[in-house]
Amino acid sequence: MLRQLYIRNFTLIDELDMEFRPGFSVITGETGAGKSIILGAIALLLGQRADMKAIKQGTDRCIVEAHFDLSHYEGIDRFFEENDLEADGDDTIIRRELTSSGKSRAFVNDVPVSLAVLKELGDRLIDVHSQHQNLLLSKHDFQLGVLDVIADNASQRAAYAQAFEGYRQAERQLATMREELEESRRNQDFLRFQHDELAAARLVDGEQEELETRSDTMTHAEDIKQALYEADHALSADETGIVSQLHTATQALQGIARMLTGASELSERLSSCYIELKDAAQEVSSKMEDIDFDPSELDAVNTRLDRLYDLEKKYRVETVGQLIAIRDELAQRLQTIDDGDEALAEKERELAQLRAACRQAGAVLTETRRKSAAVVERQMEQRLPQLGMPHARFKVDIQVDDDRPSASGYDRVAFLFTANTSSALQPVSQVASGGEIARVMLALKAMISGAVKLPTIIFDEIDTGVSGKIAGSMAEMMAEMGSGGRQVISITHLPQIAALGTTHYKVFKEETPQGTISHMQLLSDDERISEIAQMLSGSNVTDAAIRNARELLSH
Repeated sequence: MLRQLYIRNFTLIDELDMEFRPGFSVITGETGAGKSIILGAIALLLGQRADMKAIKQGTDRCIVEAHFDLSHYEGIDRFFEENDLEADGDDTIIRRELTSSGKSRAFVNDVPVSLAVLKELGDRLIDVHSQHQNLLLSKHDFQLGVLDVIADNASQRAAYAQAFEGYRQAERQLATMREELEESRRNQDFLRFQHDELAAARLVDGEQEELETRSDTMTHAEDIKQALYEADHALSADETGIVSQLHTATQALQGIARMLTGASELSERLSSCYIELKDAAQEVSSKMEDIDFDPSELDAVNTRLDRLYDLEKKYRVETVGQLIAIRDELAQRLQTIDDGDEALAEKERELAQLRAACRQAGAVLTETRRKSAAVVERQMEQRLPQLGMPHARFKVDIQVDDDRPSASGYDRVAFLFTANTSSALQPVSQVASGGEIARVMLALKAMISGAVKLPTIIFDEIDTGVSGKIAGSMAEMMAEMGSGGRQVISITHLPQIAALGTTHYKVFKEETPQGTISHMQLLSDDERISEIAQMLSGSNVTDAAIRNARELLSH
């Protein structure tokens, strides 16, 4: 429930701080007094995009803030949890700020939020019903939503939604499989040529690196042999070789070990070096014997490398491992082509099962709507006569299209209407006048409010084109909607509606040296008499108008 609305520097409003009460409230005022401005400010709180021209001229910041009592709103805590917001059921504060520099900020309980989050929350808190919203009567989703609210079929809709998503996902997968299979079959010959080319190359991971090493070794065989010869001679020459001389030094030190302290340790150290160098000399000698330049072998190695380099260039990769990956992928694609018909058949069988499950869930959902439709028809035919349409007929037409499921089910819903017994039922948006559509919408909203706790409802001059007894009936229905702790606010020009409000607010303009300013005030009992009398008689309030106003209020 909307408890308080604060507006500062918004178009013609300098500052407004107004408390609202539960029940049925009315807002009146002359045309142009600023009622639409207040609705515009509320629209900002509901996430509507901001127009910086709305900032009051001469100021640099506009603020709109509202306090809500959400203590009786079911499921609202989950919204706050999902959006990491602190919940305060007794006093939830929504604020919107605009600056002349073009910035727009939104807050929920002082936590910054995006416009999307603000709009989602706003849709849960306030339902602004204007003449424009009457166009919803021509919308399939709105008509279906009315049936679902009355049916209270959230669990059935959730079950259907899950089945439908599974079916649609399988349908998309099947379409993708078919497309990929057709594309692969068109390129099958080329894919097989590529695979056979790579398979014939007998690729081995790591082969390229080994061949490159062998090629480099054979290409520089003479240089390598010369270096190995020089190393071998330095190490192993009979008299001048390092190994022989180191052995001599070791023996010499060993011979004086008993005569010189430390000689034994030096001998042992040189002996270790001797063993290591002797082993290295033998390895050098062995490598020297292994180096043998064979031109035919070098040619074969380079030919193989050229083949690998050509394949890597052709397939735009850098390693043999990547070529092997391409070969294996091609093999898999060719296998998929060979097994394609069987895989498609299996996917089609899966899709048929999911389609059947979706239809079954849809049938359950349809049944809840058929029962709901009977309730809607009965209640509408009770309410419409109260609104001045004694011969009106209202029917909910449900057509089931098994071949065209949607996210909301298989049902195509149409609200059929006629105001006369002699006329055939037709879609309400095609045959009802503007005034009739407004009354049909009011009856629907009244019916919904009896089935579920609607948020604060604001009716914005839906009484246009209505007067007299019908206006009184509309007021009674809105008052009924505002009972039981609910909150309904009607912006109206009709005294019959204004008189039935439990709370009455007036919007008016004031000319000041700083310009025109709009105000809003809560009227006392005497002020209500004067306001309604003025609505009855115009600017010249007569005694008869005052008596008439008192009579309206007394009823």
